[in-house]
Amino acid sequence: MDFEIIESGVGELIQPPDLDAFREWNRTKKSHKLQDKRMTEAEAIEQFVTDGCYLGTELYGTVRAPMSLVREVIRQGKKNLRICGLGVLEFDLMIAAGLVSKLDITYVGLEVYGVSNSLRRAVESGQVTTVEWSNAAMSWRFKAAAMGVPFLPARTMLGTDTMKRSAAKVARDPFTGMKVLLIPALILDVVLMHVHRADQYGNCQIDGISGLAHEMARATKRLIVSAEEIVSTDEIRCFPEQTCVPYYLVDAVVHAPFASHPGEMAYLYCRDEPEIKRWVEANQTAEGAAAYLKETVYDRAGHADYLAWLGQERMAKLRQGREMR
Repeated sequence: MDFEIIESGVGELIQPPDLDAFREWNRTKKSHKLQDKRMTEAEAIEQFVTDGCYLGTELYGTVRAPMSLVREVIRQGKKNLRICGLGVLEFDLMIAAGLVSKLDITYVGLEVYGVSNSLRRAVESGQVTTVEWSNAAMSWRFKAAAMGVPFLPARTMLGTDTMKRSAAKVARDPFTGMKVLLIPALILDVVLMHVHRADQYGNCQIDGISGLAHEMARATKRLIVSAEEIVSTDEIRCFPEQTCVPYYLVDAVVHAPFASHPGEMAYLYCRDEPEIKRWVEANQTAEGAAAYLKETVYDRAGHADYLAWLGQERMAKLRQGREMR
């Protein structure tokens, strides 16, 4: 019995999955050598992120977010990006910088501060096209790609407007006759990820919430990892069960302490609430957002300069978990 398609979402399938091409890429273009992959943010972004590529970020803008890598993407002015993830602050900044053309969206905003003003401006002006998904559906898109299957069946989003605004399809299950949602696989061109520690080869470990790291690392052609700490391979091997991303999936390793700022890093430092609020207030207008980006991104030579601008005292307070004022 064939699948009976009952309903289709109206959203564009921004990145149609080609699983055979993805397998061929991994066989012929992905290096699986145990080699030193350390480089700077600037080197990694210049080498692996191209105009028009499909870019994913893991996790999201206040929790273990790859903010130093995102700021470098903005600094280098990569254009016409198609992006996805569970984005918060990192998507907000890229959209405000005018780099994004299409977005597979779960949510862009800053939690208690509400929905993103830069997203609203971009959608209303026609700068950005959005396709909607639930958090679960988005994560299962990565899982399908990691598994090498074109879709996964689930019951999430059924009967919702989110489903109608997605690119998923509702089908009749040939085994039971029940309705299921067919969630298409999503193969990314590049993923940006921040972890607690990695060795020079790219073996990565995360403390606390692992988020989408396992699935996204296996659903992308290129993986750029920033790490709070670069440790020896011997230290990684002491706790092999904590290595959620093995070296052969990684293309670049960047040493970047406090790289999630102004977000937090479990067990290391808390979020910088005043800085997040400062962005929310600046982002009320396009002019305010542009001024904020100039101050925090374009006027900063790189992540080290960004940390120097913030100051050691401020970062020490965040590491101690003290409230910022």
